[in-house]
Amino acid sequence: MRPLQFLFRFISALALLAAIVAGVLDSIQSVSASGVVLTSLGNMWLNLDPESLTLAEIYAETYVSEGLWRPVIGPALAQPAFAIFLGLALLFWMAGYRKPRFAGRFSA
Repeated sequence: MRPLQFLFRFISALALLAAIVAGVLDSIQSVSASGVVLTSLGNMWLNLDPESLTLAEIYAETYVSEGLWRPVIGPALAQPAFAIFLGLALLFWMAGYRKPRFAGRFSA
């Protein structure tokens, strides 16, 4: 297995693990609230480390583009965390996927 392919698969596994954890936490909160509770990625990030969220916003506006945070990253942070992590897991898995080799015409 090539190193880059391994890296993509490893990141995919981590994103899938994060999606499962976020989904389980949302399920537990939904059962306790007797209604559907979906935690957004922004709220989850804010609860885990609020300083890094503000630093990421400042970094994105200063070094990348001023108009990047509100129209692009803001709506992504408003989506449910498990959905974002599932999408990232799928993208990284597709990047690390390798088609199986064709074994031959008469191989079993």
